[in-house]
Amino acid sequence: MPARPSATRRTVLRGAALTPVAGFGLAACSAGGDGGAAPVTPTAPVTLGAASEVPEGGARLYRDENVVVSRAKDGSLKAYSTICTHAGCAIDKLSGTTLVCPCHGSRFDAVTGKVVQAPATEPLPELAVEMKSGHIVAGPVA
Repeated sequence: MPARPSATRRTVLRGAALTPVAGFGLAACSAGGDGGAAPVTPTAPVTLGAASEVPEGGARLYRDENVVVSRAKDGSLKAYSTICTHAGCAIDKLSGTTLVCPCHGSRFDAVTGKVVQAPATEPLPELAVEMKSGHIVAGPVA
């Protein structure tokens, strides 16, 4: 039986270099560090913050609640879940009024909830939003 060739230095180094990258992909797509529970959109109304936190014509991401709130030029508010409709990852980045999913790069318009970059194909679910005593309150649509 012929001898098996030993691994070259290049093969070993290439394998070592790819191992952390593969692990990062799994970590980025896994649910938070709370024992594997999937991220959750509010199932009851939650108080997010002061009304002044959301600029006119802009948006504010509330990571802990998985909600984004935008304010139109006329002062009206819109709120959306920030759980990506592609793979269920919690969106953790807002760039201007564009939400960016860390798992596969889907992008959503925080003002309309619409997909602006695949792989997601479904818009973000809209949430009910209102002002109460100067604070923004968002929750499921009744």
